[in-house]
Amino acid sequence: MPPLPPLLPLPTPHSPPMPPTDDTPDSLPRRSFLRIAGLTGAGWIVGTAGLTLVESVAGKLFMPVNDRLDALLLNPQKLVPEFPVSAIEPAALIENTFRFVPRIDRAAFRLTIDGEVNNPLSLDLNSLQQMPLTSMVIRHVCVEGWAAIVQWGGVRLHDLIQLAQPKAAVRYVYFQSADGYYESWDLASVLHPQTLLAYQMNGAPLPAKNGAPLRLASPIKLGYKQSKWVTGITLVSDLSQQTGYWKDQGYEWFAGL
Repeated sequence: MPPLPPLLPLPTPHSPPMPPTDDTPDSLPRRSFLRIAGLTGAGWIVGTAGLTLVESVAGKLFMPVNDRLDALLLNPQKLVPEFPVSAIEPAALIENTFRFVPRIDRAAFRLTIDGEVNNPLSLDLNSLQQMPLTSMVIRHVCVEGWAAIVQWGGVRLHDLIQLAQPKAAVRYVYFQSADGYYESWDLASVLHPQTLLAYQMNGAPLPAKNGAPLRLASPIKLGYKQSKWVTGITLVSDLSQQTGYWKDQGYEWFAGL
């Protein structure tokens, strides 16, 4: 796997909005095109028809290959073009729920960041909201075939990971949610400057049904990777047998756009 990006100052996501040119129906992003063609991850080797069977038998065998191929397509420093605020589609975001909308006491809430780190963290919402706010208007893409342009505001995960001081061997990050949902990402995607822990949506406080008090938001991953009601972040050097709720049902693990 190529070396992961260092924790260095990142380009600002607040560059002037550019009209999207690579995600219209007539011009799919390169990664999406390759996924459809069966050329990413294990599909590049066995074809999409046999992917589920291969992963069930030898998922760990192919995981390092998947990582290398996906890393070639991911530029962890390249910003995805954003939309103007006027393009927001407030009615287009479908409210999918894993099990239920959990009741979370905001006063007692703590976000924990642990695992292979030198500085484990337990942060309340006030501490998170005192960190620099990043806002972005991006397209949220669901594997079900729908999409919505949404404005998210929150804390860059890069900044939080930097505070936790990950150890050199860290390659993956697990996210735990209050409703029992679990997900894992590659570290390079977590460190992307447009990957947020969001507590705002469309300029207002994030609604409970959309993941409050904290949810993942990023233009480089499909919707099922963007966990809601995030309560814990764990940094690891290796993935366990369980890598993500939908991945464990047969969906793609990397799920990049």
